[in-house]
Amino acid sequence: MAVSSSSFLSTTSLTNSKSTISFASSVSPTPIPSLRRVIFRSSVPSSSHRRSMTVRSKIREIFMPALSSTMTEGKIVSWIKTEGEKLSKGESVVVVESDKADMDVETFYDGYLAAIVVGEGETAPVGAAIGLLAETEAEIEEAKTKAASKSSSSTPQAVVPSPPPVTSSPAPVTAVSDGPRKTVATPYAKKLAKQHKVNIESISGTGPFGRITAADVEAAAGIAPSKSSVAPPPPPPPQPTATTAKATTTTNLPPLLPDSSIVPFTTMQSAVSKNMIESLSVPTFRVGYPVNTDALDALYEKVKPKGVTMTALLAKAAGMALAQHPVVNASCKDGKSFSYNANINVAVAVAINGGLITPVLQDADKLDLYLLSQKWKEMVGKARSKTLQPHEYNSGTFTLSNLGMFGVDRFDAILPPGQGAIMAVGASKPTVVADKDGFFSVKNQMLVNVTADHRIVYGADLAAFLQTFAKIIENPDSLTL
Repeated sequence: MAVSSSSFLSTTSLTNSKSTISFASSVSPTPIPSLRRVIFRSSVPSSSHRRSMTVRSKIREIFMPALSSTMTEGKIVSWIKTEGEKLSKGESVVVVESDKADMDVETFYDGYLAAIVVGEGETAPVGAAIGLLAETEAEIEEAKTKAASKSSSSTPQAVVPSPPPVTSSPAPVTAVSDGPRKTVATPYAKKLAKQHKVNIESISGTGPFGRITAADVEAAAGIAPSKSSVAPPPPPPPQPTATTAKATTTTNLPPLLPDSSIVPFTTMQSAVSKNMIESLSVPTFRVGYPVNTDALDALYEKVKPKGVTMTALLAKAAGMALAQHPVVNASCKDGKSFSYNANINVAVAVAINGGLITPVLQDADKLDLYLLSQKWKEMVGKARSKTLQPHEYNSGTFTLSNLGMFGVDRFDAILPPGQGAIMAVGASKPTVVADKDGFFSVKNQMLVNVTADHRIVYGADLAAFLQTFAKIIENPDSLTL
């Protein structure tokens, strides 16, 4: 039966009764064209429509970011903004210390810094809330209440070791976290304090909420810090107490010597410790090789006035040798396969205050020697000021460690996780050398030891790489091309 139909939508009538939706349909049974009516009725109060369209303001959490692939927790160096201060999208809010560098953390939204959950000098795992951001000024008090409930629910488990949970215990814990905080200072003020050797704990800040500014540090630069102000910072006592408690319960640890003290690892030292333990699981072997450096020393004297460093010469030579032996530049990360890296990124170990970091010279085989030296100076400056970006220290495919400037003639380096080899360079010293005809002469030589991952690099591979490296060093004209 063919039926042609047409339809229309009736005007809705709104009443105060319960919301209902009803459909009425009328279709003629005759085969002639008829009218099909569909009526939609909805009785929904207009006020409910308004409520469904209302968008409430939000209280957002500022999370601890993952600043590197190995970072599991971060330390708050300083809060750039104070509670109640208005923020704009993209503005720096807090300085976080990762396992390698200090970095500014920006906000992704406009609003107000309503509450600081993790104070300066405290640590938090990656992804944990370190502060609360209110969208409107009226929601600041609500955010503070939310922050207080967070701290009261989390801190008793970490601070109060007694098993029975007491409801009155969160109050003193919250008072301790909000009261005697560590010294609040701007990052630049802390940097100046280290440079001028000023005890920042002894300075009274003149900035907002007692924050120590650069002017306060400069004013106190010529004053020697008193020993009494250095001794009793409030937070350190609990750490030795907890550590000594563990030491007393663990029977296999020797007792502390008289007048000894326990110093906890910094964030960087913890990361180095973790990497070194991880390196122990990799089967490695070492190969040493003597390299004549007379020609390299002569070239260095020529290019040194132009700003070229010995580190840049060695990194360039290593990069050129790796281009001919890509297996030494390979990586094995899962123990089941390895990958040939498309780029030759030479990481160079640099000792900084309180740790070790390896800035990366990317594409070391392709860069011009003078540009490579310029980049290296920039990297060293960033490393010492702890402003390296993650890709500038965790993208290395081969590592170079040079202790020759300290007079060390030979040493073994520990392989960094995820790399195929690391080169340890000793000092260049006059050495008596016999040629193939048995004649003796004195030449400058340096000893190079390479530690390699034996799962992907074999003895013959490493020996061939060292021979190529030695030829480049002994005939260094190609380094300036």
